[in-house]
Amino acid sequence: MVVSVVPGAVIALVETGSLAEQLGLVAGDRILTINQQSIEDLIQFQIAWADELVQLEVLKKNGDLVFYELEKEYDEPLGAHFEEAVFNGIKTCRNKCAFCFVDQMPPKMRKSLYLKDDDYRLSFLQGSYITLTNLEREDLERIKRERLSPLYVSVHTTNPELRIKLMQNPRAGQVLDVLRELAAAGIELHTQLVVCPEINDGAVLKQTYQDLSKIPGVLSLAVVPVGLTAFRQNLSPLRLFRPDEARRLVQWVEEQQAKELEQRGSRFLWPSDEFYLLAALPFPSYEAYEDFAQLENGVGMVRLLWDEFGTLSLPDKLAHSREIVIATGVAGLAVMEPIVERLNGISGLKVSLQGIRNSFFGPSVTVAGLLTGSCFLEGLKGLPPGSAVLIPDSTVQSGNGRFLDDLTPAEVGKQLGIRLLTVPVSAEGIWSRISGIIRNSEGTEK
Repeated sequence: MVVSVVPGAVIALVETGSLAEQLGLVAGDRILTINQQSIEDLIQFQIAWADELVQLEVLKKNGDLVFYELEKEYDEPLGAHFEEAVFNGIKTCRNKCAFCFVDQMPPKMRKSLYLKDDDYRLSFLQGSYITLTNLEREDLERIKRERLSPLYVSVHTTNPELRIKLMQNPRAGQVLDVLRELAAAGIELHTQLVVCPEINDGAVLKQTYQDLSKIPGVLSLAVVPVGLTAFRQNLSPLRLFRPDEARRLVQWVEEQQAKELEQRGSRFLWPSDEFYLLAALPFPSYEAYEDFAQLENGVGMVRLLWDEFGTLSLPDKLAHSREIVIATGVAGLAVMEPIVERLNGISGLKVSLQGIRNSFFGPSVTVAGLLTGSCFLEGLKGLPPGSAVLIPDSTVQSGNGRFLDDLTPAEVGKQLGIRLLTVPVSAEGIWSRISGIIRNSEGTEK
């Protein structure tokens, strides 16, 4: 299934001084064709734009149809940003996975939150994971022809019967054949397994690892624990990993890493940070994550944050005392504790750490990125008026700055009488936001 849309690339932003600005293009204009060819996505646009002679057909925001012919350098950018990376509708998921998070969403939320994308173009452009179950032959040929590499693939298991059962899709059992075909064409692949206890762990996990490790184009494998919300009515019964199970899994993965490192010069597979937190095991060294290929999948984020924060040059003391609260998910407490400890070593700075229980999706959801405005309303009650509270920017959506329940940080802050401020989950981002608060308070007090 493809979500239908009006064809063309809609401009969201025009850079100052750019070629797009010189042409008179503005936000809301829609590029219909380039070199007399319709364009389905950003990939096709970039390939066509590389020509030195370019023709554009543009439907202006006011309804006028305008044609442009221009001569340019092959690497000269247009300087326009589009509203979406896919112009002809996102390819949606055809599966009904037992652990699908979208199927565990509460009812009556905005429609876009229920969209399940499974689009190979977004995998190439943005690193989103795809299942390969909705690829037609023309899609596979395009991937190979245009060298759309690397791709990110949710495998879950290579056992054909089990994958079909888990995903409720008869095409799901073909995953090894598709992976091998792509790898033979030179396409590099990063893979992940969402692991469910007593279903695709244990011997099934070991076989899946063996199968994937034999495909030359598969560069990495992330092992991620299943996440369950309170909204699983009428869904297959699943359970979370216990700490002892998480410890055994991490230990097994680390044993395989040692073998892989000796044989191929790379560890190849990694447990996600969630497994280390659940198992209460020490995180590997920075070097153990190599090139952090699965960082966006929650693999190595904690180690990267800790090591980068350790290299920051912080002041010994403040001219005026200041109190700040850092609020995060329950799982994030162990992540932030060493950072808060170092910040509290600055004389005059007091940083408090507060874990927020997820009252929206349920207490089993402990990651910060799924906290909502209502969670913060409940969890931050009783703070002194005017308190500065930092929360991870992963809690709000980049497109609209809203929590998943449609509240904004400003609305939540106003109701509580506090300043609720989003902060990038990076060493530089955290300190930059804190130092900005310090500067503002010192400027007020002087």
